[in-house]
Amino acid sequence: QVQLVESGGGLVQAGGSLRLSCGASGRTFSSYTMGWFRQAPGKEREFVTAINWSGGNSYYADSVKGRFTISRDNAKNTVYLQMNSLKPEDTAVYYCAFAYGTNLYSIWRAYDYWGQGTQVTVSS
Repeated sequence: QVQLVESGGGLVQAGGSLRLSCGASGRTFSSYTMGWFRQAPGKEREFVTAINWSGGNSYYADSVKGRFTISRDNAKNTVYLQMNSLKPEDTAVYYCAFAYGTNLYSIWRAYDYWGQGTQVTVSS
């Protein structure tokens, strides 16, 4: 079992920044990919970004490319999502996700464990 705990969400004005964190605990002894997804009211959960075990490779949805940056600190079993130039359409609950392996998965079904989610609200 792996437990994920997100933090860092909140309310911000358009153009502002937030940094989300996700700490992993439990069976994290092997290589794993970390991802971020988001879900807005009435919409399906959508992929935001993912990062591989070494942190050397990452993948972003087109909607956040150039504005969001994913990073990880394996010594702390923590992944971060730096969100800059936020837009009202970024408003959603953001979830971090854990998948054993080294691929950069963009499909939510590929992930084995999920955090509880943290709300991000961007006002116009």
